[in-house]
Amino acid sequence: MKLSATNHRIPLSDGNSIPIIGLGTYSDPKSTVKGACTASVKTAIDVGYRHIDGAYIYGNEHEVGEAVREKIVEGKVRREDIFYCGKLWATKLEPEMVRPTLEKTLQLLQFDYVDLYIIEMPMALKPGDETYPRDENGKWLYHKSNLRATWEALEACKDAGLVKSLGVSNFNRRQLELILNKPGLKYKPVSNQVECHPYFTQPKLLKFCQQHDIVIVAYSPLGTSRNPSWVNLSSPPLLKDEYLNSLRKKYNKTAAQIALRFNIQRGVTVIPKSFNPERIKENFQIFDFSLTEEEMKNIEGLNRNVRFVDMLMWSDHPEYPFHDEY
Repeated sequence: MKLSATNHRIPLSDGNSIPIIGLGTYSDPKSTVKGACTASVKTAIDVGYRHIDGAYIYGNEHEVGEAVREKIVEGKVRREDIFYCGKLWATKLEPEMVRPTLEKTLQLLQFDYVDLYIIEMPMALKPGDETYPRDENGKWLYHKSNLRATWEALEACKDAGLVKSLGVSNFNRRQLELILNKPGLKYKPVSNQVECHPYFTQPKLLKFCQQHDIVIVAYSPLGTSRNPSWVNLSSPPLLKDEYLNSLRKKYNKTAAQIALRFNIQRGVTVIPKSFNPERIKENFQIFDFSLTEEEMKNIEGLNRNVRFVDMLMWSDHPEYPFHDEY
């Protein structure tokens, strides 16, 4: 399949399609200036991105919506050119909370629909408006997940026209099968958003998803920020990798561009996060070269099977996804 800067959508199992590269918009609200997200999304659209990955809990969906609306008014894009992915957070998995939560996202964006809406993680936390619920001793307040019931509520949102496609994130094989084997399943998950990069290539999960027509969307496709509160720092920074850097001269590309190209070349969608205009541009320049079969194998061989984002603070949750092999 020939991907180009102007034409890089890949098919989803429900008849829709997803651009193979998107802009990630996660940022720490405490350290991010107001308007940074709007500026980044506008830059990204100007550069050629048509896929924006966001979430209600990022606290900046209103900025994403503002940027997209400005670009529509300018005549740069139409709403249907843009692919927006929103996320249902762990405190909102109760079926009756699903639609109102999605409607909040739509209100903030000022959109009539989102293109993809995904369950952000399979672990339910205490339902309510507190994003990270803990008791007075600082202990996490867990809730029993009923992922099938949550999924039915999402299917109703699709039937109501509020969302075009439904997916999941951070699900392991068992959790995907729970949905796939649900009696009366109306819509299959079209995607599973998980950590995926040359140090964590996800070969088994990728194969399983491909067999079931589920697209893998790679978060942290360049490794991740080195934030010790949620990142496993025992793994060395991906972009310093010797082999990735050894290909720089041949292609006149950075290690980051090589890492992104590796994933899109095997059909994995990437959503690198950046609020730096130069990086946003650089990350998009991955359509004018391709890696050889041997280079692809060599990069696969860099796999250390180590996650940067291991979510260990929730490792005692009954639905913690990463105890399973994949």
